[in-house]
Amino acid sequence: MTALTLVTTVTELRRAIERLRNQDGRKDGVALVPTMGALHDGHLSLVAAARERTPHVVVSIFVNPTQFAPHEDFHSYPRDLEADREKLAAAKATLIFAPGPKEMYPEGFATTVSVKGPAAGLESDFRPHFFDGVATIVAKLLTSAMPDWAIFGEKDYQQLLVVKRLVRDLHLPIEIIAVPIAREADGLAMSSRNAYLSPAERKVAGKLNLVLKDVITRLRHGTAVAQAQSDGIAALKEAGFDSVDYVALRDAENLAPVNNTDRPTRLLAAARIGKTRLIDNMAV
Repeated sequence: MTALTLVTTVTELRRAIERLRNQDGRKDGVALVPTMGALHDGHLSLVAAARERTPHVVVSIFVNPTQFAPHEDFHSYPRDLEADREKLAAAKATLIFAPGPKEMYPEGFATTVSVKGPAAGLESDFRPHFFDGVATIVAKLLTSAMPDWAIFGEKDYQQLLVVKRLVRDLHLPIEIIAVPIAREADGLAMSSRNAYLSPAERKVAGKLNLVLKDVITRLRHGTAVAQAQSDGIAALKEAGFDSVDYVALRDAENLAPVNNTDRPTRLLAAARIGKTRLIDNMAV
């Protein structure tokens, strides 16, 4: 299987992956890159990271309804399968898995995967439905494909730790690979939702990473954590964001709140401008 192939059912996916494995006696392994489509260079950096490990790269494209609340943007979330297919062919992916909702959630579906630990707080405080939806679909994708590696970006840092915990707790024989955030020229973290931004909003959005860098500088110069976080929230509002959900320093391994930077920590933020909610994070 050398050309880029698209399958839409779990049965087809498993058969296609088995053919890939049989090509080389399972020597190279298979990597999975889960996405919701509307692919940009950040997603393609995940494909590139996968190809560093194996020529057999499977990319899933599925806008997962269970991680959206009724008031969120499920129906308007950008979708362009043909454009995604062209980008993945150029990136030398091997296989696209693009199921429909009924394939992943058939009639009578009654199972939810719930992860605690790193799922507590931050995103869960503002999107309480989110991580159960993420954990459920990721568990389905991983057990459907059973890859050797699954590739996730660090932009969704809390999600990354939730996936790592899920894999560890369920003893799935899959290595989770984290890829650094891909950024625009002004430092804005790449996201499919950036397409929602008006030109004026886009200018403001580019200041999010600058505020985080300033907060980190304050922390390194001895500003108390609570004060630095409060200063970050105020700076984002002054920069033009309509509201700020959080600016929070957390333990980099488990996202527990911390009062100092004497261990690996992560600064995470979520802010809203217009109809767009942006998230970002940086290592401290």
